[in-house]
Amino acid sequence: MMNTVVNQGLRAMTAREKFLFDLNGFIVVRNALTLDEVNSMNAAIDKNIEKAKERSSPALKNAVKGSGLSASGSRYDLGGMLGWPSPEGDMFRKLLCHRALTPYLLELVGEGYRLDHQPMVLIQGKGSEGFAMHGGPLSGHDGTPEGRFNPELQYRCHHGSIWNSLLAMAVFLCDANDGDGGFAALRGSHKLNYAMFPEMTNGDDPEFWNHIYQPAVKKGDVLFFSEATVHGSIPWKADRQRRLALYRFSPANFAYGRAYLNEWKTFQDVLPKCTEHQRAVLAPPHAVRLERPTLTVEGDDGPINVYKRSQAKKDHDVAVFGSDYF
Repeated sequence: MMNTVVNQGLRAMTAREKFLFDLNGFIVVRNALTLDEVNSMNAAIDKNIEKAKERSSPALKNAVKGSGLSASGSRYDLGGMLGWPSPEGDMFRKLLCHRALTPYLLELVGEGYRLDHQPMVLIQGKGSEGFAMHGGPLSGHDGTPEGRFNPELQYRCHHGSIWNSLLAMAVFLCDANDGDGGFAALRGSHKLNYAMFPEMTNGDDPEFWNHIYQPAVKKGDVLFFSEATVHGSIPWKADRQRRLALYRFSPANFAYGRAYLNEWKTFQDVLPKCTEHQRAVLAPPHAVRLERPTLTVEGDDGPINVYKRSQAKKDHDVAVFGSDYF
């Protein structure tokens, strides 16, 4: 599988991994998590499964009725994991700066990467609908086939340095074999110059299945994809329940979501349950040079770096603005 890598405790992405991500707009890291780690998350989900909400109303459906990606069943969404007490929430919080994942986040988002959306668990039974293809660097909402530049979802690679305005991390908590359904992407679409058209978006174009790719994955695999990559999901066909934990991250000084405005509060407080390393990933958006705590490739096993701003400059800002930072 051309977009697959096997995690072997590497400290940073290799040139091969960067090539594959730049080529496809996503990458699958095999065996990123241990079976014990996956089992702990599944056990926590089982304990909180009654909190999952079905997307049953027409306004919440993810695929156009009767389209190639629709099905009779609905997806269930489960949130609030960051606020779950120990031990249920421990592993979900650990994913913010897991030693096996942080090197990829640093390379694909940058130093000082931050959580941008509330994480969620997607749950599906056999016969549940897919999700129309969405995302991408262009917006076609103005009706022009060329689309418009979408500044909110962008990918760049300059002199070997990768940047994503919004990066998704899909943690697979069940197997999804070839043909089972689930996550799918239009490879290379993070570099699109023409907007998607409805037939391709909804899975109705006769060429759809020649271009859309559903990677076969095992529990414990982790998929990183740029939100600038057009993606969605294929109706779930397997007998087993589909479970996926979805996290989305942004660069240090960029924000798409607003969860940071209420300090990540869910149904319970989150920050008091987090370690110092985890709280660094939950900081609001601002530049690294303005004393932002940042992680190293060791994740929660490594040091936390802080770029100190001179006291003279802070004193000056207080004199001018009445605050430590301008």
